[in-house]
Amino acid sequence: MAIVTQESEIAALRASGRIAAAVLKKVAATVKPGLTTANLDELAADLLKRADARPSFLHYQGYPANLCVSVNDEVVHGIPGDRMLVDGDVVSLDIGVNLNGWFTDHAVTIPVGRITAAQKKLIADTQQSLMLGLAAAKIGGRIGDIGAAIQGFLEPRGYGVVRQLCGHGVGRAVHEPPQIPNYGQPKTGPIIVRGAVLAIEPMVTAGGWEVETQANNWTVVSADGSTAAHFEHTVIMTDQGAEIITQL
Repeated sequence: MAIVTQESEIAALRASGRIAAAVLKKVAATVKPGLTTANLDELAADLLKRADARPSFLHYQGYPANLCVSVNDEVVHGIPGDRMLVDGDVVSLDIGVNLNGWFTDHAVTIPVGRITAAQKKLIADTQQSLMLGLAAAKIGGRIGDIGAAIQGFLEPRGYGVVRQLCGHGVGRAVHEPPQIPNYGQPKTGPIIVRGAVLAIEPMVTAGGWEVETQANNWTVVSADGSTAAHFEHTVIMTDQGAEIITQL
């Protein structure tokens, strides 16, 4: 688990997080019918280069792109390519930034053109579940408190909370301990300590929680074909709670 206590370390992580937020905001703003998912990846790569940062996902365990672009039933790890976005799609954008060895993650889900009321609610509720998970993260609390808050909000509303994937520690590497499930019991799991750097990321479907991995060994889809959403922030744990560093 990355634990940062020096002000210089905290400042470096905040700088990485601001780049993640700025890049993803600009990429999201360009999303429209007629663009390919590769177009979005190319833009992310250019923006990261201009910011003197590196994409932490590119070549990580063989991942071939700068950005994860997951469409409709794709939960996470969608590989950009020639797929063209169309009106009514739901697209999740997930970016990892490496700024001088300081790693942050950030993800959002957005509509492409006009989407249904149910799709809008899925996106809004997934984003709300992230904020509830962040609010549940307290120094001296437990990792299980986060997942319990997320699950407790989503499942009564009929959503599937993905079990096979989870949030994680971050900061000095792409993935670090601890694992942060989006489900579970409060007052269980590792203790949350001051300075911990966490990537909290609910991954949610409009149907069942079961998922499958496609033949490319990366793209994870909902097993029942239902639409998925994904939001993620990187936070530093402080006495005031979880400080979101992947926002502007």
